[in-house]
Amino acid sequence: MRVLLKPGLLCVLLILALAGSGCSLGGRKATDAARTGSKQPRGTKPYTIRGKTYYPLLTADNFRENGIASWYGPDFHGKLTANGERYDMYGMTAAHKILPFGTQIKVTNKNNGRSIVVRINDRGPFVANRIIDLTHTGAEKLGMLGPGTAPVILESVGAVPGMRDGDLEGRFYVQVGAFGKKVNADGLAARMQSAGTPARVVYAENVGFWRVQAGPYPSLNRAEDAGQSMQGLYPGNFIVSD
Repeated sequence: MRVLLKPGLLCVLLILALAGSGCSLGGRKATDAARTGSKQPRGTKPYTIRGKTYYPLLTADNFRENGIASWYGPDFHGKLTANGERYDMYGMTAAHKILPFGTQIKVTNKNNGRSIVVRINDRGPFVANRIIDLTHTGAEKLGMLGPGTAPVILESVGAVPGMRDGDLEGRFYVQVGAFGKKVNADGLAARMQSAGTPARVVYAENVGFWRVQAGPYPSLNRAEDAGQSMQGLYPGNFIVSD
């Protein structure tokens, strides 16, 4: 992912390099906080896939999302998932890009009204417009095994043990740039606001940069759509969540 180069604007790749690196887990490249000695709950450290950085949530409380579900099967059966378990295509687990591991999610097929509850233990799907990857059994129970995909609603069921509540649950932003000087970050945010795009400036103390982020957006899908629409002005933008 690349940021539009302007005076004082630093490449997002530098931030990504400082933020973390990737490792292979079950065929899906991700960063596992447990392998770094971090005190963060496992699976909540930012990770990068195909040049895009994802920021897992620290809580799943009141989480709700609409989008497309898919499923993955034989090619991944028996391989390690992102949380270190073996993938069982006949189990009731699922992959999600940012939900905490262990989250119990109710998945409802909007086409037929069928619902199941699955546990998040993997990362993905990293395909445009898809929000969750189910197992063979999960897809079968929802009646989407043949079609392969289906429009669904995701709703969290209870809390995740060991996770703390977030102050801005369900608020997503599109990061479009990072500056070493606050005046430059403020300038970009002001131009975005003048053009009708809500924006904020956030200081990243760990890397010493002022980040400019558009938003907030009420769902991951809305943020991703916004980020896509901004690719012309801010190539390489990516999604973050408080």
